[in-house]
Amino acid sequence: MKIVVVGATGNAGTAVLRALHQTSEVTGIVAVARRLPDPGVEPYEGCEWHSIDIAAASTSDDAVEQLTEVFRGADSVIHLAWLIQPNDQRELLRRVNVEGTRRVTEAVARAGVPHLVAASSVGAYSPDEARSGGGEPPLRDESFPAGGIDSSHYSVDKAAQEKVLDAFAAEHPEVAVTRLRPGLIFQADAASEVQRYFLGGAMPLQLLKAGRLPALTVPKGLLLQAVHADDIGRAYVAAAVRQVPGTFNICADDVLGPQELADVIDHGRVMEVPPGIVRAALAAAHKAGIVPADAGWLDMGMQVPLMDNSRAAEELGWRPQVSAVDALQELIDAIVEGHGHPSPSLHPRDKDERLVTVTGEPAKAGARSGAGSAPEDGPEDLPEELTKDLLGLYLSDHLTGATAGVNRIERMAEDFVDTPVYADLASLADEIRADRELLRNIIDDLGFPRRPYRQAAAWAAERAGRLKLNGRVVQRSPMTLLLEAELMRSAVAGKKGVWETLRELSPQLGLDEEVFDRLVETSDRQTATLDGVHAYARERALRDDRDTFWD
Repeated sequence: MKIVVVGATGNAGTAVLRALHQTSEVTGIVAVARRLPDPGVEPYEGCEWHSIDIAAASTSDDAVEQLTEVFRGADSVIHLAWLIQPNDQRELLRRVNVEGTRRVTEAVARAGVPHLVAASSVGAYSPDEARSGGGEPPLRDESFPAGGIDSSHYSVDKAAQEKVLDAFAAEHPEVAVTRLRPGLIFQADAASEVQRYFLGGAMPLQLLKAGRLPALTVPKGLLLQAVHADDIGRAYVAAAVRQVPGTFNICADDVLGPQELADVIDHGRVMEVPPGIVRAALAAAHKAGIVPADAGWLDMGMQVPLMDNSRAAEELGWRPQVSAVDALQELIDAIVEGHGHPSPSLHPRDKDERLVTVTGEPAKAGARSGAGSAPEDGPEDLPEELTKDLLGLYLSDHLTGATAGVNRIERMAEDFVDTPVYADLASLADEIRADRELLRNIIDDLGFPRRPYRQAAAWAAERAGRLKLNGRVVQRSPMTLLLEAELMRSAVAGKKGVWETLRELSPQLGLDEEVFDRLVETSDRQTATLDGVHAYARERALRDDRDTFWD
């Protein structure tokens, strides 16, 4: 069987690829994503990769044409692509999630694919009045209404997606349509993504590594269903192989209530408070930009029905192998450790912990103990011909500039997610962040202080710079992308300079000169990418007849 996976680099997609590789019936895997991963990393290896933007910054005709070509000859298409953030771009989310699904279905029909598996969610369900009545609510099967939760954009879009699938199934009875409605999907590889998308820095669960909370505060009546990513991966593959049409609830057998959450996150001490108080606090934190998740996520968790997963066992031969408690424990442990996976969306929180220094050896344990661990006057064993204080200051200044550069390029990727240059900007953000961490490693391993107050100042200055209006108050200025691309080109040129300098000094510092040759080449490639971004921006930014944010 030839299986195509759309949205193959995310939480579910990564698990589906793992399951496909382990399935004897599968002879070919085609993977589609807007941003491509390293094809040499498990489980992305052994796949035929295609970069396609299904709806964020593409026309319907272009997206359907590209998808149709990729879908030809497939026995089944598994559609997983879904955009969760940014919350404040509601039209973009609906375009990608709902219109994107429509484009996938159209391409499935045009390509003559006999089977489509679509990722729905427990969030598609309407509110269950039994959740507010106290006591243990009943388990609901797939016939429960799927009208969504009005206050949750995720839920509303999942319900709208199901209407697209209803219309497609009615119009194309020759295509078997399968929908999976999973609960929350947990795995260690998704830890950093979960923290970025939902918790942010205001809820640093990694502090649990040092100690526990006095008690876990949760809204009274909160009940959650979850599934381990490996289990949901097996469910998608079972659906693709068996090609059974219909809708299937996918979740572990146990339910996560306040006590179960407290047992995993805390010492079992739990304090239940009225949901309205928690909702008000979450809404305020989200509005202030402290927490990425909005109050709609809580509303969904408090109102959707508890699912009965027996149909999946009967018709797909699927049973969960990991409990919800164990899946949550794995996720929390991984968040504490900053774990992730080398994909565009699952990358670890602390990339520097997964780099080696330019000496070819892992970073020294002492150097990882944090900023300020090196002596203020620098290393004692520096060659006499080098001016120690100037070299330390030079590297610290470049680290300061790199901190501002990382903030800028990450902000650009977030702000221009609805443009054709997003994939380039997002890839650049990953590379430039890794370059910054490598420079930190070099400073640590040479024994120089980082001077963290300088990086803090750079962080604050870059954010203050975001207040410039560029002629617009309540919307993005078309000129912003043009200016930001120019500033980033200058930043990359400066970064190339430090690599050239360190290459020159490599013999005296005991560093690997070839590493800096590659870093200089990488800087040139990054400049070329920014040249392309600038070309796109300058063709649109100063004209009334071209739209900067839509191609």
